[in-house]
Amino acid sequence: MIFIDYMDSPIGAIEIQASAKGVTQAIFSGTERHAIKTNKITHSCKQQLNEYFQAKRKVFDVPLDQHGTVFQKSVWACLVNIPFGKTLSYRDIAEMLNNPKAVRAVGGANGRNPIGIIVPCHRVIGANGTLTGYAGGIERKSWLLKHEGIEVKDSNVNDKLDIKNVIHTRQSKTQFLK
Repeated sequence: MIFIDYMDSPIGAIEIQASAKGVTQAIFSGTERHAIKTNKITHSCKQQLNEYFQAKRKVFDVPLDQHGTVFQKSVWACLVNIPFGKTLSYRDIAEMLNNPKAVRAVGGANGRNPIGIIVPCHRVIGANGTLTGYAGGIERKSWLLKHEGIEVKDSNVNDKLDIKNVIHTRQSKTQFLK
C-alpha cells in the first residue's frame, strides 16, 4: 500500500509517498494532487522537511524505501552522505564508487532520484563549481543551495533564474513517477 501526503514549501508543493517501510518519493508536485492517505512515515517526513525549510534540521532520519537499479541505489547512498552545506561533483561521486568513468551514469542516477532534498541530489554540482541540472528545476536547486549557505559560481544561466517561475510546476524529470 502506498501512502501519500502533500506539503507546501517556500519553493513549491512537495508530494510525499511512502510504503509501510519508508519514504519512496518526495518530489515537487506543482498543483497536481492525488487523494491523501497518510501514515507515520509521511507524517514524519513532512515534519522533517518543514524543519529543514525553517533552518532547524540539517540531517534527515526518516526511513527510506528506495526503488531503483543497483547502480542508482549506490549513487543515492553516496548522496545521503553529502553533509548539509557541502557539495560534490558528479566526478567526485563516480570516484567514490571506484568508477571514475561513470560520471554521466552518476548524473543519470542523480536525475532519477525520487526522494529529493532528503536524498540531497541538489548538492551535486558541476566539476567547475557551477550549477548543473536538477529535476525540480535549476531555480529550486539554486534556492536549496543558498538555503544551506552554499554559494555557487555565477554563470549565464544563474543570472536568469527566477524561483517564481517554477513554484507551481511538477518536477520535470520525474514525470515517469506518476
